Amino acid sequence: MIIGVAREVKDHESRVGLVPHGVTALVDAGHQVIVQSRAGTLSSISDEEYQQAGARVVGSAAEVWNAAEIVVKVKEPQPSEYGYFRPGLTLFTYLHLAPLPELTQKLMETGVTAIAYETIQEKDGSLPLLTPMSEVAGRMSVQIGAQYLEAPNGGRGVLLGGIPGVAPANVVVLGGGIVGHNAAKVAHGMGADVTIIDKNLQRLRELDDIYNGQVKTLASNDWTVRESLRHADMVIGAVLVPGASAPKIVKRDMLSVMKRGSVIVDVAIDQGGCCETSRATTHTDPVYFVDNVLHYCVSNMPAAVPHTSTYGLTNATFPYLMQLAQLGPERAIAANPALALGVNTYKGKCVYPAVAESQSIGWADLKSLL
Repeated sequence: MIIGVAREVKDHESRVGLVPHGVTALVDAGHQVIVQSRAGTLSSISDEEYQQAGARVVGSAAEVWNAAEIVVKVKEPQPSEYGYFRPGLTLFTYLHLAPLPELTQKLMETGVTAIAYETIQEKDGSLPLLTPMSEVAGRMSVQIGAQYLEAPNGGRGVLLGGIPGVAPANVVVLGGGIVGHNAAKVAHGMGADVTIIDKNLQRLRELDDIYNGQVKTLASNDWTVRESLRHADMVIGAVLVPGASAPKIVKRDMLSVMKRGSVIVDVAIDQGGCCETSRATTHTDPVYFVDNVLHYCVSNMPAAVPHTSTYGLTNATFPYLMQLAQLGPERAIAANPALALGVNTYKGKCVYPAVAESQSIGWADLKSLL
């Protein structure tokens, strides 16, 4: 099998889809690996390291895409990459297709087998390839939010942990999953007054036990969210419905009750965002204001810490990539139910119901196509 690693082209995307020790394992197993020159540079991985691991380093993206049977990436293909799509190509990457109908259509039109990291799901309901980046994004969200709370950056001028005699910032975390838990952990550790809102009461019980009551937990409903926003200095959007568009927890009119210069960090922006006022931004132009509330909605947050993110991600993705290479994509998908749940498009069809529902398009049962 020929595995290709292309340099990412999304704005400020500095991660890479495969690291040298993964190259060595694939080559030792009898496969070929082609890496685009400088694909790993921003993750502190040199071309020489890839060559020493056994990869062939090439100069252009076209050489990678055109030769590879499996292309492993980090982020969804950008329009400049659509021309490389072809039948027989397997794409293994984060896709987050729900808010991207044009990309979904291109993948279907060209017959690409598109396997999304974020929808691979094990029997216990875990999302193993989403977890490491959710951990990074959750922890980052608070340090980024704290930075934007500073007055020179447009915020209220509030120190997250306060000082003796001055109250700390009030941080509201919407969602108690991996992102929300990691955000709450960092915010609490920095001394903030933290509230986690979630609709799952059992999860709230677990979080209450973890934090021994030092973090407040609230059941999610419109009234609870609105009242919490009224007091918030920072809001972390950490809502996830696997593969589907995120529900809009923060309504447009709720911003009117928020403090001037408060900050929303919408980590759910990959799936369209959990605030009605959220729109995807980039590391180049990360923030904007609505009703004097600062919004940070960068859709590839972990790219700001690419070394940590790349190694954390590839630790999780590599076993699935090896299985795809060893068995071939079709046999691997048939053999591994978790991997099958990662398939979003196959043989010209959308095969992930949540994506189809989000885009109001038809879908086919993957098993019937295998």
